[in-house]
Amino acid sequence: MDTPPPRRPTLAEVAERAGVSRSAASRVINNAQYVSGAKRKAVERAVRELGYVPNPTARALVTRQVGAVVLAVSHDDPAALADPFYVQVMVGVSAALSKSEFELMLVLADSQQGQQRLQRVLRSGRADGVMIVAVRGDDLLGRLSGATAVPVVYCGRPLGAEPRWYVDADNRGGARLATEHLIGTGRRHVAAIIGPLDTEVAVVRHSGFREAMAVAGLDPGMVEAGDFSEESGAAAMTRLLAAHPLIDGVFAASDNMAAGALRALRAHGRSVPGDVAVVGFDDLMISRHTDPTLTTVHQPIRQLGHEMARMLLAVIDGDDPSPLILPTRLVVRDSAPATAH
Repeated sequence: MDTPPPRRPTLAEVAERAGVSRSAASRVINNAQYVSGAKRKAVERAVRELGYVPNPTARALVTRQVGAVVLAVSHDDPAALADPFYVQVMVGVSAALSKSEFELMLVLADSQQGQQRLQRVLRSGRADGVMIVAVRGDDLLGRLSGATAVPVVYCGRPLGAEPRWYVDADNRGGARLATEHLIGTGRRHVAAIIGPLDTEVAVVRHSGFREAMAVAGLDPGMVEAGDFSEESGAAAMTRLLAAHPLIDGVFAASDNMAAGALRALRAHGRSVPGDVAVVGFDDLMISRHTDPTLTTVHQPIRQLGHEMARMLLAVIDGDDPSPLILPTRLVVRDSAPATAH
């Protein structure tokens, strides 16, 4: 009986031997971009050791194959992706990837099910890198960079951590600018509506507020927390008015919460900016359509996504970029004009 021909090694076996994803092995074999020198050498060594020779049909399939990167959002509600912040981040990511050969996979990874899905994607070798947005507290995503072989880039630092690669905005400086503006226009009873303190962004914006108040010798203790939503901003503003009726200025750590604060102030008969001046943070589209229009801190949200994706592509290609902090700036509108109170 004839001896069957030896089985050809597969691309998946090459990838496993080299310790890379299947798509990375594919790109090496096809001499494509975005493969680090170390990965290229590992794949070439695995090809030699296994004697891998793609047949024409397999090579055609491989040539059509592209890599993939994951955008993981620490949220389990798809409706949250309608938030303008996430929309702008995704627009920036997509723009940066548009000229690359990578496909984008979106994973909502706040729930246990979502985190298990992300783990399956990473174990399958389908992903060459991960971008992570909106990490909270003791979130698994905050520890992911030490638990996977693929590169991980964060949009904003995880709480209490300093990952190797991240892109962030100057949240502390922006909050300080907002508070200094309120103080500079004569406000002396300035309150803050901060975000959830299991997020780094909320902690550092709160710190910026407290720093500006301390420099001015003012009480930084008028603080209530929200969850960055408009509803939570309205509720926090109502609590602040009940506890501190002399408030004449408010820094809200997001535009959505600032819009809620404006609504609550109107409901309680306070004029803005006559009685109370309000400053937000983000410079979302809503800031141009509130009544009055919202003075706010501009952060380059689309650029955050764009630079995060560019950083990930650089890491995949073998570079080791430094973390990047993007500047923020104050945008003065009607809710806190630049005139003395």
